[in-house]
Amino acid sequence: MFKIIRKLDGLLGKVEYGLLIVLTVLLTFILATQVVLRYFFNSPLFWAEEVSVQILISATFIGVSYLLFSSKLVRVDFILENLNASCRLWLEKLLQLVSLLTLLVLCYYATDWILRPEIKADVSPTTQLPRWYNYAVLVVSFYCMAWHQFVKIIGPASSVHSEAAL
Repeated sequence: MFKIIRKLDGLLGKVEYGLLIVLTVLLTFILATQVVLRYFFNSPLFWAEEVSVQILISATFIGVSYLLFSSKLVRVDFILENLNASCRLWLEKLLQLVSLLTLLVLCYYATDWILRPEIKADVSPTTQLPRWYNYAVLVVSFYCMAWHQFVKIIGPASSVHSEAAL
């Protein structure tokens, strides 16, 4: 059973990584086009800044979820490094559980927020698209982070090492 869950987690990680690549290329293309059109043709894209900000925010939240999946989030673990192996394992699992509970609370409130009528009625001033499409990235990212954290908790115990200790 855990093998299937691990495979689904890996698939989600690959989807996040692919989205990050697409969003980065798209952001680069939009901003480069904006510069060329503004300074060489004196005709800027009126929607470029808003869309660029939305892409950047989306890439940030998806990126944090991917970093959680790949265990590359920045962390201060000097206390964990100085504990014996069994204490380190228990404290690591406790921290993972607290992280999962925090993410689940964020999932609940983010879902509640995005389903409100005033949020669904909000429209972007330049693109005229409903803003809840953009806000949905935040909600989906919280759910993805919670999933990755859940997989880490139910998975086999791994020892915590800093980059310097490796």
